[in-house]
Amino acid sequence: MAAEVIDAAAYVQEWQDWHHRHEAVLADPHGFLAVTNLHWLTSEPQRLPDAPGEWSTGGEGVVVTLGDAEELVVDGTPVRGRYVFGPIPERGAINTTWGDAVIEVARRGGHDIVRPRHPDHPLRVAFAGTPVFPPDPRWLVTGRYLPFDEPRPTDVGAAVEGLRHVYDAPGRVEFELDGRTLSLTAFNGHAPGSLIALFTDATSGVTTYAANRVLQLGVPDAGNQVTVDFNRATNLPCAYTDFATCPLPPAENRLPVAIEAGEKIPYERG
Repeated sequence: MAAEVIDAAAYVQEWQDWHHRHEAVLADPHGFLAVTNLHWLTSEPQRLPDAPGEWSTGGEGVVVTLGDAEELVVDGTPVRGRYVFGPIPERGAINTTWGDAVIEVARRGGHDIVRPRHPDHPLRVAFAGTPVFPPDPRWLVTGRYLPFDEPRPTDVGAAVEGLRHVYDAPGRVEFELDGRTLSLTAFNGHAPGSLIALFTDATSGVTTYAANRVLQLGVPDAGNQVTVDFNRATNLPCAYTDFATCPLPPAENRLPVAIEAGEKIPYERG
């Protein structure tokens, strides 16, 4: 179903303001462009080149042993010596600081990882924005949210080969585009009640990033209607860096049309 008639000029300005804010988050001094490595922890303590201490994981969860002259700041408190982070939930993370760097300790796909983020990382310093299709209200439609009777555990792949993610899909969103009825399996967004959809389409690997893009769908209204605006389709961190573990779309979210809207392949992958 088509969205309401809108003021095109106002829509484009609103989109430009939104995309400027989106890129500012990406270019944050400790955002994903600042990640310098992706370290997979094991029971064997290992010293990392871009973080202090020796790191391991086991029955206690993640453990770091800092040298005499080394220090991390955890929740605002300086720590030295041996520090136990404890078990970290799947998709959870703890951010610690080390000088001007953030040391992310997280769990992805059943594995504990350390991902240092240094503001002076060349990828972040050289970031010049992301190419996009010109915003066009044609790609803004109204969809209908169709909740499942029960959330469906959905196993998807990841940008890292061999890694799997499992998300509970609460439902799907059905919409019409150029006279075709399409649908996307939705996952829960960050805000309560909100939805997101991972997808690929006929532009993937041609003008847009091959593995995935993500669409924030917002919160369905009382009539289960939800805005589907492909102009706001964005890249995930894996489009910029190999140090991300982003999920891939479920098979049914491979749209058989060319969505010439939203973000294109980053310059960094050109």
